[in-house]
Amino acid sequence: MLALSFLELNSTLALNLSWTGLKQRAGLTEAKSGAGVSAEASSVKCKLQGAARLPAFSMDGDYIIGGVFSIHNYMHTVKHNYTTMPEPLRIDSRELRFSRAMVFAIEEINKSSKLLPSIRLGYQIHDSCASVPMTVRVAFQLSNGLDSVFYTGDHCTRSGIMMAIIGESGSTPSISMSRVIGSFNIPQVSHYATCACLSNKEQYPSFFRTIPSDQFQADALAKLVKHFGWTWIGAVRSDSDYGNNGMASFLDAAQKEGICVEYSESFYRTHPRSKIQRVADVIRRSTAMVVVAFAASGDMKILLEELSREPSPPRQWIGTESWVTDPDLLRFTFCAGAIGFGIQQSVIPGLRDFLLDLSPTKDAFNCRLGKSEKINYSSSLYFPSVCDGTEDIQTLKSPYTDTSQLRITNMVYKAVYAIAHAIHNSAYEKLILFCIISFLCLILFYPQVFTELKKVNFSQNGYDVSFDANGDPVATYELVNWQKSKIGSIEFVTVGHYDASLPVGQEFRINRNLTWVEGSTQVPVSVCTDSCPPGTRKVLQKGKPICCYDCIPCPEGEISNATDSPDCFPCPKEFWPNAERNKCFPKPVEFLSFDEVLGIILAAFSVGGACLAMITAAVFFRHRMSPIVRANNSELSFLLLFSLTLCFLCSLTFMGAPSEWSCMLRHTAFGITFVLCISCVLGKTIVVLMAFKATLPGNNVMKWFGPPQQRMTVVSFTFIQVLICIIWLVLSPPFPMKNLTVYKEKIILECALGSAIGFWAVLGYIGLLAVFCFVLAVLARKLPDNFNEAKFITFSMLIFCAVWITFIPAYVSSPGKFTVAVEIFAILASSFGLILCIFAPKCFIILFQPEKNTKKHLMNKN
Repeated sequence: MLALSFLELNSTLALNLSWTGLKQRAGLTEAKSGAGVSAEASSVKCKLQGAARLPAFSMDGDYIIGGVFSIHNYMHTVKHNYTTMPEPLRIDSRELRFSRAMVFAIEEINKSSKLLPSIRLGYQIHDSCASVPMTVRVAFQLSNGLDSVFYTGDHCTRSGIMMAIIGESGSTPSISMSRVIGSFNIPQVSHYATCACLSNKEQYPSFFRTIPSDQFQADALAKLVKHFGWTWIGAVRSDSDYGNNGMASFLDAAQKEGICVEYSESFYRTHPRSKIQRVADVIRRSTAMVVVAFAASGDMKILLEELSREPSPPRQWIGTESWVTDPDLLRFTFCAGAIGFGIQQSVIPGLRDFLLDLSPTKDAFNCRLGKSEKINYSSSLYFPSVCDGTEDIQTLKSPYTDTSQLRITNMVYKAVYAIAHAIHNSAYEKLILFCIISFLCLILFYPQVFTELKKVNFSQNGYDVSFDANGDPVATYELVNWQKSKIGSIEFVTVGHYDASLPVGQEFRINRNLTWVEGSTQVPVSVCTDSCPPGTRKVLQKGKPICCYDCIPCPEGEISNATDSPDCFPCPKEFWPNAERNKCFPKPVEFLSFDEVLGIILAAFSVGGACLAMITAAVFFRHRMSPIVRANNSELSFLLLFSLTLCFLCSLTFMGAPSEWSCMLRHTAFGITFVLCISCVLGKTIVVLMAFKATLPGNNVMKWFGPPQQRMTVVSFTFIQVLICIIWLVLSPPFPMKNLTVYKEKIILECALGSAIGFWAVLGYIGLLAVFCFVLAVLARKLPDNFNEAKFITFSMLIFCAVWITFIPAYVSSPGKFTVAVEIFAILASSFGLILCIFAPKCFIILFQPEKNTKKHLMNKN
């Protein structure tokens, strides 16, 4: 077993090496067969030029599995001036646990009677010190063979055959290692190298891994950010293959999801502090609430330490599996609420007891041994107190012994079993025979193990192990949230899962409540611009990312019914937006109805006019034998009153919702009744002229324009209008229509003319008769008589013509229902003009001046 100093398991304690001590420890680095060396000695070996030649832990066997882990590392780059002691190497407790987990798995397999029975696996584990050059040296050594002397006997060499290599933890060292051993088809199985570039089988043909590729994690992170509505984020990454390739994959996925990145900064643990400070300042000054960190755990630790020196505004951290499940980072309490994807937790029975099976030194308990006991360095410098013997190793809590969050450790465990299954499936007994008789074993064995490694598919402790064509496993992650416990400490809480093997849209699920930055239970908002509400559209701000935009209200007649709509779309023709412009409603239909004030007033005047005409007719009928009635051609007067009644009533057909019949009726009834009315007036005017002509000596003109001729005149003029209306109705009749052009926000229900020629022909004919009647009335206005009806006809025609002349521009320019109102007004005004000018004076004499209602008075000349 490996004898380790517990002091070095505490990652916060550095070795204080003196130059003399360095030389002394250099002599302690001889490897012991089957036992390995102390971690203290291992820390010295990384500083020596020949460190790569000596494994940290080793054990002989029939087949050897190599291991490369970053057990020690430098956290900063320091220029040595030889006036002060150099910075000591620091031990990485998790990496040490990974290496010990590999030893545990191999010893477990050696005890198995089912997997590789009668075959003993050995191992050689090297410390790369997180250094690419050191990793390359180790790769060359493992590729060149383990011993320089050939032994005869049962095996090719005393130390067995190197079957495969597990490691490295970082993507960049793994890439370097794979380029070396890939040429020899030596399988490399990494437990922690996640760079998507390693899935390229043309460049890394012998590379496998038990941890999912960053391509899956990048897609999962983009979906996570999109799920919570974050469209404006910051991004930081390790300046390494892991960080650069992973962030590139994430940015591609984020762009497809419509996510914008305010900044993308890179850093590395060995960069000068000024560079780390600059990245920290960018985070502090940014407007993005959410920060996605695609960084290695060691790099993230340096950045968070820098941020802790000067508190920044609250930030919601989104992490990758490299750091979001690292217990050592939980001390940064300002990161509480961080979420990210981690490898699934696992249980490896017996591992903790194995990790505790170490040399019983007392350094882990912050005390030193008694004075009589020999110690390797001055422990009193660090631990002034003496151990009292009550210290219990079973209660020891450190990152090395913590098996409550076994994630990456299980990846190492699975890697060992994958290699063992590949060897088991390679007909190992026959290969041993080949190995005994020929050096061809090295040529034949690697390809077969490499081929079988592609095919492995088994389950160990309930965890499935297999590889796809790129050497990658099925991508499954846990969604981990940093939450405060009841006692106030931060702990990892699994709140969801991501499984890339599930159908699209079902990979991601959350099954527990999350805690966000500053302990909030509300999802933080991280957007460049607040979402545009329905009723507006997005307009990109010039020179800024697509997530930065202005919200512009939809133009008139258009809506947007979704948040952050890029465009507004018009409502259907018969619909109009509401005030918020987020819904389309049917346009209100407008027409001149009997229910509105204007309709009621016009209807009242219409009915009133008809009643007035009927009352006048009743008065005339009551006094039909009186001189004034008989003198004014009572037959034409009654016909005129009848036509005026129809004129008043026809205006009612213009009110109400237009229908096919009402549209045809209103214009034809109006045209015919008015022609009948004007024809009667024209007949009366002609009678007046003829009557005075007949008073001249020898003139017998009245016999040519008696009552029969008067009737025929009225019928003839009216028939012409009837004929015009029939032609209009047959060829292109009026019809109801929805006028959508006058008003955008409402529909005008009106009667289309059908044929404008027909309509204006009807009006033109009425106008022609009115003008003719007016001319005749003007000619007859000065004829001598005490009661010359031509004067009143002149005034009535003057009013009639004035009304209809002004009607034309008013009709054309009036919008909507007011067009109908103008037409009704013209009908009523002209009708009232006729009845008042022609009949009002007569009714006044009949009712109030009966003394003037005599033949003598009427025959008097002025």
